[in-house]
Amino acid sequence: MNRNFFIEVNSQQRNHDGERICGDVFLNRYMKEENRVIAVLSDGMGHGVKANILATLTATMALNFTREHKDVDRIAEIIMNTLPVCSERKISYSTFTIVDIESSGKVTILEYDNPQTVILRGNQVFDPDWEKVVLNKGKHAGKVLKNCSFMPEKEDRIIFCSDGVSQSGMGSESYPFGWERDNIAHFAATLVSSEASISAMMLAGKIVNMAHKNDAYKAKDDISCAIIYFREPRQLLICTGPPYEKEKDKELANRVLGYKGKVILSGGTTADIVARELNREIVDELIFEDPELPPESFLEGIDLVTEGILTLQKVNEILKTYNNSVRLGKGPADKIVRLIMESDEIHFIIGTRINIAHQDPNLPVELEIRRTVVKRIARLLEEKWLKKVTFEYI
Repeated sequence: MNRNFFIEVNSQQRNHDGERICGDVFLNRYMKEENRVIAVLSDGMGHGVKANILATLTATMALNFTREHKDVDRIAEIIMNTLPVCSERKISYSTFTIVDIESSGKVTILEYDNPQTVILRGNQVFDPDWEKVVLNKGKHAGKVLKNCSFMPEKEDRIIFCSDGVSQSGMGSESYPFGWERDNIAHFAATLVSSEASISAMMLAGKIVNMAHKNDAYKAKDDISCAIIYFREPRQLLICTGPPYEKEKDKELANRVLGYKGKVILSGGTTADIVARELNREIVDELIFEDPELPPESFLEGIDLVTEGILTLQKVNEILKTYNNSVRLGKGPADKIVRLIMESDEIHFIIGTRINIAHQDPNLPVELEIRRTVVKRIARLLEEKWLKKVTFEYI
């Protein structure tokens, strides 16, 4: 593995004014076995349901063909020749931008008819050498796509959007020809200059909001912006369950103390062990922010202390339906999800001592199986959120 940075991927969207569904589609996949990330943004012609179906078709095809390591010309040809063509205008129904990041770190971008991707290196625009890919056979012979490859550096950002962003404000006094790529690049660079570590989600959100503002808050097209940010990984340690052997208690406490990131202790016994070994007091909170769960506690030097199994079960439930538009509450499980979302590499230390409190035969078997819950959480984090998850049992 040559890359020593984390790849944060996020997209934000706003629908065409009055539409309930977005005609732009963003898909991304992390292929764990290949340590590879592929992201695709497609803009279906028009807006609403029909545009969404076309963009979904295009984005799914683009993702699958790229995944099979076909070369750029071939990918372009297959997608273009599979896309339906508008009978009147004789143009294909959707655009796409594909970003493929291999395990070596190498980035390849292939674009068809979307605004040209902006790459920021720190707060400066970086222009790799773009090449033209001209299709030479099939119904799209003569069509031109663009493609480039480069090795990313830490603090690089790849910004790609639909033309709802670049054409926003078109016809207005400020932007008679629309917002255009140079203005978008300048806007993004200014935001990065004022907040160097701005997340992919925040930056994409600000670009989308600005485009919406350019359209006087009535979007004339679907507005989408996706951002890929290469940066230092943010680390989170989640400890749950007491170690199998009492002799390991001290080791657990030392791991927690020496961890270079945020720490969550999930489980009363786990927290008691760490507090005892570090000679610190646990302060119990008596405010029930979540009626379904015991309240959180406080321990100096620890970011969050919660009850164990029930809280992790709830974390799993929240993660199943969680997305960018879900507002998290203040309960302990919501706080765990928030910390997870702010982190890139999550390491679980799972204690394997059977908890006496959970030996009650009336409690569902699920409670006993910490590992099951943690594995479910891990799977959601890896597949849906591209997080890097590791485990160890103690």
